[in-house]
This record gives sequence, structure tokens and C-alpha cells, in this order.
Amino acid sequence: MALQVNKEAGTSEAGSARPGVAHPGVDRQSVARRDFMKIAGLSGVGLMLGFTTKANGAVATVVNISEQSPTAVLSFELHPFVVIDNAGTITLINHRPDMGQATWQSVPMMIAEELEVSMDQIKIQQSDGLRKYGGQLSGGSSTVRTGWNRLRQAGAAAREMFLQAAATRWKAEKSDCYAQEGRIYHKPSGKSFTYGELVEDASQLEVPKELPLKAKKDFKVLGKSLPRPEVPSKVTGQAQFGMDVEVPGMLYASIERSPVIHGKVLTIDEAAAKKVPGVKMVVKAERPLPYKTCEGVAVLATNYWAALQGRKALKIEWDNANYPAEMSTDKYFAQLREIAKQEAPAYSTIGNVSEAVGKAAKKLEAQYETPFLAHAPMEPEVAVAHVKDNGTCEIWAPVQGPDGAIEQVSKYLGIAPEKVKVNVPFLGGAFGRKAYLDFVLEAVYLSKQAKVPVKVIWTREDDIQQGPYRPGMLSAMRGGVDDQGNIVAFEHTLIGESISGQVFKSFPAGKPDPWAGEGISHEESPYAFPNAKVGFLRVTTDIPIVWWRSVYASNSAFGHESFVDELAHAAGKDPLDARLELMKDQPRFLKVLKTLGEKSNWYQKLPEGMGKGVAITRSFGSICGHVFFVKKEGSGVKIDRVVSVIDCGMYVNPDNVRAQTEGNIVMGISAATKPGITFVNGKAQQSNFHQYRVLRMDEMPKVEIYIVENEEAPGGVGEPGLPPIAAALCNAIFSATGQRIRKLPFDPAKLS
Repeated sequence: MALQVNKEAGTSEAGSARPGVAHPGVDRQSVARRDFMKIAGLSGVGLMLGFTTKANGAVATVVNISEQSPTAVLSFELHPFVVIDNAGTITLINHRPDMGQATWQSVPMMIAEELEVSMDQIKIQQSDGLRKYGGQLSGGSSTVRTGWNRLRQAGAAAREMFLQAAATRWKAEKSDCYAQEGRIYHKPSGKSFTYGELVEDASQLEVPKELPLKAKKDFKVLGKSLPRPEVPSKVTGQAQFGMDVEVPGMLYASIERSPVIHGKVLTIDEAAAKKVPGVKMVVKAERPLPYKTCEGVAVLATNYWAALQGRKALKIEWDNANYPAEMSTDKYFAQLREIAKQEAPAYSTIGNVSEAVGKAAKKLEAQYETPFLAHAPMEPEVAVAHVKDNGTCEIWAPVQGPDGAIEQVSKYLGIAPEKVKVNVPFLGGAFGRKAYLDFVLEAVYLSKQAKVPVKVIWTREDDIQQGPYRPGMLSAMRGGVDDQGNIVAFEHTLIGESISGQVFKSFPAGKPDPWAGEGISHEESPYAFPNAKVGFLRVTTDIPIVWWRSVYASNSAFGHESFVDELAHAAGKDPLDARLELMKDQPRFLKVLKTLGEKSNWYQKLPEGMGKGVAITRSFGSICGHVFFVKKEGSGVKIDRVVSVIDCGMYVNPDNVRAQTEGNIVMGISAATKPGITFVNGKAQQSNFHQYRVLRMDEMPKVEIYIVENEEAPGGVGEPGLPPIAAALCNAIFSATGQRIRKLPFDPAKLS
């Protein structure tokens, strides 16, 4: 179903057919957007803007912010995330776009818990990038762990205001009142009010600050296995994804880009393209990357098929002279191996590694290599942009951060942020790719040229061949074991391109990349090595890179946890026992490791031809460990079973914790065993899923997932399950075959 647009008001609505989507009563035509921004700006920490009441079909506006303020445009907005009208409609705002990780449920659940409402009593609305919602980027497994207190406080503040309003009406003690299922009850009399009946009274009250929040034992919503509210609409096809968006009068654009990503356009023969029925324009396009602007040729047409056929009919001569030699993965990895000889700036240093290795009875060195990878979400990049004559711009796009989209589009066009509006549908996958907004800026550029709304659609080939990618990395490892079987030294140097340096141009000279220590720094991986060092060395490349699910941890944990196994083997120790010994002062790690041992029956002897491997990583605030079981099969092995344990602290929905961990297992096995992205003479050698393969259903092992119960602060769940996968798998292969795998990807069916 297409996204419908209100032409007169210039606003978009997804229609009432999508279950769970709210469109609060807003008199958009009578309140200017600039006035709305003024109201939002008056909210200070973001509490209470005003409310509307309805009587006999008329709308009466009540404002209690400032006599000089414009009329309020939302119902009683107790907090940017809580909107309640006097009819009792409760709308909760999801401020983090949903790309399959269930923010559509998790954000409202955190608010609903303290607001004392059930999930079937609310409507959900997606935020639109306005500053009052704070950071709106879905990334870094951050939604629950950063919103846990803030969002619950929002619900608690609203609840307390309704309690006070009801107590005042009844001339009762507030302590004699309680909230339940969207109503306030008076214990002595049994009387009750709905929240809607108390809206006007509550709006006159001061918003309470820093309220005590519920203990885990009192949760009614959080921690429960509740059905996800958006799933029915996705199953029936009613849910709006970026690919579904249609705007009246828009043109579709398909863009031919140089197969060498940074190639320049020399000549364009557009004659054949213009003969395709429906083609309206052929224009030069641009794709702004953070460090370069790439050129392309766009065909704009009345339908996508015409745009794509017109694109295929183009004859373009490209100037690729400057890039082929530099953009070669073979050359890049050769540089990584060469620079590995250098001393690296360190995240952390304990003792003296060089001295300890020099005295060690057994000295070990190894290099572990991980490839470039594409994100390949099921929904390729797509965006609709309308740069209007009045100096404003409206975007409809599946972006991971609407606030970032406003910032980038306003900067790109040279207009104020208030003049950019972003509408965010559901995202059909992203994994970090849709926080990189080149595809949005392409649509903005073309709309400005065409002077109509333009929808840019990337093909699967565009997505895989144009990047950006997870960077290829090298882990250079060094360690030592003394003659008593003690691991006395451990050194890990991660080497490769810096996301911070390439994307943000902010690589700190003489220091390690600020993000690349995730999962491997001593803080994240607190093994009790007496001598240890973790560092980073940068090697630049023009191959565009960006964060990929679990960012650097998906690269670095492979070498880190594989080398712990190598050292344990050299010390003559069981890999799990070695980790338990090295983590004896880390209770949360110990709990995960012991649970892994118990649930996997680690100490039970395996049948002939089978092997097991373990790995554990802390990333994004959570600890996750896996035990892989493999069995010999022909010239290789088959993955038979995976046992996973995750400690993510307190969580929202256990079903989603398991689902995200399962997804990480699929993606992690794919990353380890399926071809990566390679460049030859500046061109990506993979183009679609026949070459860039993913795990198939018949390759999926049996999976068991266990969640550690505690009352620790929430960690992430979207990414922490991925980093330890490759190491646990390869450690299992070593156990079964004696073969140590140090380069990804590999084919488990053909190890010899």
C-alpha cells in the first residue's frame, strides 16, 4: 500500500490501515511548522507542551506554557514520548526507526511499564527527527540501554500527574490512589477516572522530576513474551516500508554508476534511453560520500520499469584512470601484513608483553584475516525526496536516524534544519547501511534538478557493488606460555581502515581508532593476563567503509578468541577451563561461561569425528558466548549445533533477545563461511546473491539460546551475539580436525 500524502497540508500519513500506528489529532493547517518548533523548544527537558480538548465536534485549545506561545498542536504531551487526549487515546512515540530489531515494541513497552497501561491500550507513532526526541539513531544496540531510565521516567511522570489530578478531584490523599490499565482508582471508594478524563486537570500540574522506578519483580510489561504489534501488518502487506512509498507527481530514478566506484563521467549517449516509453529526463547525478563525491547518470521516468530500462539503454564512457591500482583487496591486505611489523598505539597496556614473550617457554604468533563485507539488506537503498519551491524539503526514506537525515539534508541544501521534514517508514533490514545517507542525498539532488518529487531505487547489484562495506581487517597476535603452563603474555594489534577516519575525518593522530577496541580492549575483554596489550594501526583505502553489524567487533573477536584458544592449547589446558581461570574475578563472565559449560554438556566426551569450540565476547554492554559443535563430513565438517548464552542485563522481551541472537548466528556463520567482497582493478567482483551468498535454511544448525537473569543495567541485543561466532566455529573445527583456520571466509565442506 502506498504512502498517501496530504497535498494541502504538505504532510504525510500512512493511513489507518496499518495496525498500531497513531496519527494524533493535529490541526496542521492552522499551526505553522515554525510555531511548532517554537513550542517544542519551550519544553526544556522535554516535558509538557499543552493539550487539546474536543467538545461537540469543536476543538478548544488549552495552553499552559506561556501566554506568548502559539496554540499547542498536540494533545496533552506530558513528555515528547507520551501524548494523551481527553478521549483517552494514548499515543507513545517510538524514537528509534525499526529495521527488524523491534524498537516499535521495545520503546513503547518501556514507557507503558511505568505509565501503567497495557500494550493493547496504546497507539504507536514514529518520530520524525525533531530535536525534542533526542538522539534517534538506531545503531550500536543502543535503544534499550540508553532509553531504559529516560523512557520509564517519562511514563512515571505522566502516571504521577494523573494520580495527583485524581486525588485533587476526590479531595483524597494521593497515597489512597493507584494507577492500573490506564485508569486511576480510589482505594476507599472504588471510584475511578480514565486518563482521558483527567487530561485537563493533569495539564495544570508541575511535571515531577526523577521519580523512583519499579523493581524488576514488579514488572507487568517488561521482561514478558508479548507479541510484536507490527508483525500482523507486515505479514498482511499493510506495513509501510521505504520501497512502498508513493508521492503524487513523483518520478522514479534509476542511476547508472561507474563500476569503479569513484569513476568520472566522460560522455553520455542518452538517445536510446529517451526512446523508452515513460522516460522523462536523463541527468547527471551525484553521490556524496563523506570523503569524495561520485558521479552517475540518472534516468527519471513515470514508473520504475521505464527508469530501469532507460538506464540499461544508456551508453556512458567513464574515466576510471585514477582508481584501479589503489582499489585492490589483494594490495590492501598486503599493506596490512606489512604494517603489522610496526608498534601500535595501545588502548590498554598491562605489564611488558615483549619482555614476557622473550622469557616464555612457548612463544606464539599468528595473523587472523577478515574480509570486506556488504550489508545486503533485503530492502535495498531507497528514498523519496521533494525539494520544494518554497525552500523546504520533505523526505520519505527508511533511514536509521531521522535526526541525522535532517542534519545532512539541511547542510547539503544550505537551508535551516526546520525546513527539512523526514518521514520514516519501516526498514527492510539495514545492519548499519541505512545510517549512511548517500542514497537520500542522491534523491535530494535529483529532486532539485527535476523540480518534482523523485524516488531513487537502488538495485541489488548497486547495493553490493557500490558499498560502503564492513572493512577488511587483520589481527596480529602474539603471546607466550611459561614452563608451568601459565599464559604469561597476550598482544592483539588490529590493523585496517578506520571508520572514524574515513567517514568522519576524525582519526586521532598517534592514538588507536576510538571505536575499534569494542570487544577486545582490556575493559571489554578482562582476561587476567599478567602482560597484555591491545592496539590499532590504520591503513587507508578508497574502498568505502562504514559500520556493519557489531562494527569492528565482528572482525576483531575472531582473532582475539581464536588466539586465546591457541594459547590454552599450548598451555595444555581445556579451552573452557582456561577461560574460567582467566575470568575468575569477573562474575558476569564466569556466569556466562559456567552456563555455557552446563547447557552444552561441555565435559561430556564427544563421539569420534566431532569437535567443540567456545568463544565469549562483551560488546555493546552485553556478554555473549557460544559453543559450536561440528562433525567431520567428507573433506570438511558440518555445523551440527550451537549453544548460546547471553547476559544482556535486564531486557524488554525475551523473545526478541532470542530472535536477535538467532539472527546474529545466521549472519555470523554467513560472514565466516560465505564469500566476502573482493576488489580487482577498482571493481567489486560480486554483484548479487549468486556470488555474495548467505546461509540457506538447510545449512542452519540446531540452536539453543539461554538468557542470564539478573538486575544489571540493560545491554544491547542486536549485535553482541555476532562477534564470538567465527572464533567459536573455528575453535570447534580445530577440536575436530586439528586444523587451525586463520583466514575468513572458508568453506567448511572443503577444508582439505
